[in-house]
Amino acid sequence: MFTLYGVPGWGSAISELMFCLCREPYHWVDVSGFDQPGEARARLLALNPLGQIPVLQKEDGAVLTESAAIALMLADRNPARLPPVGSAQRERFYHWLVWLVAAIYPTFTYGDYPQRWTASGAEELKQSTDAHRESGYRWLESQLGESAFLLGDNITLLDAYLPVLVSWQPREAWFQANTPKLWAIAQRVKRREELQTVIARNHL
Repeated sequence: MFTLYGVPGWGSAISELMFCLCREPYHWVDVSGFDQPGEARARLLALNPLGQIPVLQKEDGAVLTESAAIALMLADRNPARLPPVGSAQRERFYHWLVWLVAAIYPTFTYGDYPQRWTASGAEELKQSTDAHRESGYRWLESQLGESAFLLGDNITLLDAYLPVLVSWQPREAWFQANTPKLWAIAQRVKRREELQTVIARNHL
């Protein structure tokens, strides 16, 4: 069985949702406090020297990190959770998956802890990353049609990002007002029966 290391409400919730969408069994290990010196951090660093979550450990001890990498691993095992090979939606899955982790996720890395990256411009960095993130969400909203999920009427692993992202800055009220399609998709994902344990544990 897979072992998934994470923290409630953090990015590891995305991988948890993916596992549940695929109905893949996994063992959850809470490493709350990993970002401070102590036992949880030491345990995490032994698996991932970069000190980041999520961390996925396979039965043979091999370790996989990064939510996009975990998504692609699960996709190989559960092809029904991706659009069909060769379709335009499949290409869009790859595009938006990489875009989310390359263009949106870093805004939290830098904007949530600006003092780590600048000695004198912390507030300016936060404001600029917040603005970039909101612009990105508006762009994604503009790409959507009227389908139930991001890539059509069938849920894919990409949809697992939305319940978590809308719970972070700029928060649900902003999404509901400015990107109502994204907000509505997140609500549909959150209502799925197989996700309720993860939704509750991560306060989504």
